[in-house]
This record gives sequence, structure tokens and C-alpha cells, in this order.
Amino acid sequence: MDEREVTRMPMIGDTAPSFRSITTKGKINFPEDYKGKWVIFFSHPADFTPVCTTEFIALAKRYEEFKEIDTELLGLSIDSLHSHLAWVKNIEGIDWKGEGRVEIPFPIVADISMQAAKMYGMLQTVAKTQTVRAVFVIDPQSIVRAILYYPMSTGRNIDELKRVVLSLQKHDAENVSTPADWRPGDDVVMGSPLTLEEASDRIKDASDEIVSYEWYLTAKKEK
Repeated sequence: MDEREVTRMPMIGDTAPSFRSITTKGKINFPEDYKGKWVIFFSHPADFTPVCTTEFIALAKRYEEFKEIDTELLGLSIDSLHSHLAWVKNIEGIDWKGEGRVEIPFPIVADISMQAAKMYGMLQTVAKTQTVRAVFVIDPQSIVRAILYYPMSTGRNIDELKRVVLSLQKHDAENVSTPADWRPGDDVVMGSPLTLEEASDRIKDASDEIVSYEWYLTAKKEK
């Protein structure tokens, strides 16, 4: 039987599957060790590859920004720990685009057995022995909140990864949603009314802070 028939990747709303592994920063028990934190858990196809190297440099440069929003970074590929360590040391000697060298401050999971990669659906048809660029945003209760997948040839946008986390945090804190192209400080949208009375009230309650475009589309201005 094809393993893909019996391996179910986690879906949005699922509890993040658990695994134990060694990383470039020591042993981890995931996601238990990260309870109480947001996590961006991401895979890369292989060590010593060009696109992956630029992603790691970009993430390292933004690492403190993610810490400021209570978010940890965790990488993974099916390379060995020794390969990870050698690659990290190599990356730290690269001055990408003349912007200065970086240290890689976040751990990288060594997944030679492919256990975690299979558990998270990171092995796709186009690359059965390499992980694609998968991203799982996991909340402080270890619930999968967002999933993004990229092909091997396309590097990820770090601004977008951070924007997704901020959007989810905004939703949890204020019970609002974020519209297309939202950035922190932009207007947000309120949930659709569930009754005719609520729809009527939504239109009547329009103000400087509440903009009603339609009964089902209401924006709330940020203060």
C-alpha cells in the first residue's frame, strides 16, 4: 500500500502531532516543549541548497522580530544532525547581498527517519525523498492554525509569515478578522450578522469607527 494513503497530514484546527528529535540546539519534544508560545514550524528541501540558504539568512535577520510577538522558529529537513551543523556554520560565513553575516539562532530538526516529515505531510509527490517548503503556524495551545506550502523553486516571504501570525493573534485578542492585504494598523472586518436584527443594527450603528459597506461587510477602524 502506498504510504501516502495511510499518512494523514494535520489540518487547520488539529492538535499538532507530537514527535521527539535531536536538533542543532539539542533534543526537543514537540510540540510539548513549545506550549505557551506561537511556533512557525517549517521544512526545507535539503541542506546546502541555494534557496534554503537565503531563507535561513532572512529568518535569522528577523528572528528578534518573531521573538517580540512571542513566536519561535523551528526548521526541519531529512538531513542528518552533522549535515545541519556543517551547513549552519557555512551559512554564518556568507555575506548575502552585502548585508552582513548572521548566526542561525533557531533549531533545525534532524529527521533522517522521515518520521516527522511524513507525520506533517512534508513529503510531496514531486519530491518523495525531500521535504517541500511547508509551513505550519501553531498556537500556544499546540493547535495548527495556518498551513502554507511552497514548491522547491520558490523562496518564502518572511513578511507574510509574520503577517499570518499577527493576524491570528489579532483575531484571538479581539474576535475580528483581517481583510485582503491587511497589515498591522489597517482596518479589520467584523463577522457576518447571524440574524436580520443584527444585520439591521449593523447598518444603523455605522459611525466614524464602524464603516458598513453592506449588511454582511463591516469594517472596524483601528484606533
